[in-house]
Amino acid sequence: MFARVTPFLLFAAFLLLLLVTLSAPIIDAIYLFRLAIDTGTSFPGSGATGAVRFGVFGYCVSDVQASILGIGVDRDARCSSTRLGYTIDETVARVLRAEDIRDLVSRTTTAAFVLNPIATGLTFFAFVVSLFMLRRDTAFSQSRFGSTTVKTTRTSRIASFVTFALGLLAALAATTAFLINVVIVAVVRNRLSDATDSVTLNWGNAVWMTLGAAVALWIAVIGAIWGVCCGGRRRKHVNGTY
Repeated sequence: MFARVTPFLLFAAFLLLLLVTLSAPIIDAIYLFRLAIDTGTSFPGSGATGAVRFGVFGYCVSDVQASILGIGVDRDARCSSTRLGYTIDETVARVLRAEDIRDLVSRTTTAAFVLNPIATGLTFFAFVVSLFMLRRDTAFSQSRFGSTTVKTTRTSRIASFVTFALGLLAALAATTAFLINVVIVAVVRNRLSDATDSVTLNWGNAVWMTLGAAVALWIAVIGAIWGVCCGGRRRKHVNGTY
């Protein structure tokens, strides 16, 4: 029975990883981290407000409003182009006073986010194969008296083994992706805390969605192992005359 839950766990993990892959700039509401500024200066009528949400393939900027001695400078909400490996626009970084992290949020660093879509693809293939685990292999054996046939049904071991292999790769990729997401966000947060007090960093929901997917994948791997080793056997005795 435990092995039959594996496809549902893989499907849940696939949905979570897919949403993470489609994070900002594709889906603005899902992001890895958010930079926000809401500050004023010692001069009356001066200050700036705005926020940037960073995802796997880019970022989205909310309405940025800055004023210097009462002279307003507004920047409409917009999103960057969708690409693997991106950098912060120089104007956006200057308005948000985040110039010090441009070397961190670089094409090389953000290219590491590629593990998120890789984990998504592996999870999808594991899910497709796991559907064959729902099929039951049936075997018949006859008793020595020739009057009873034992019918044995079990989860397909071949499908379970392939699901285990793909699921293990997906779980490793998702776990590594989660660690990379956490490390990059943590490093950016520490750099900001050392450089300025006017910009705050908030952890995004995509980080925890990746964690949830990784946990579901590891449980699915255990379910696949159960299907390989135990096969979810059920036995039925069928009486017959020979």
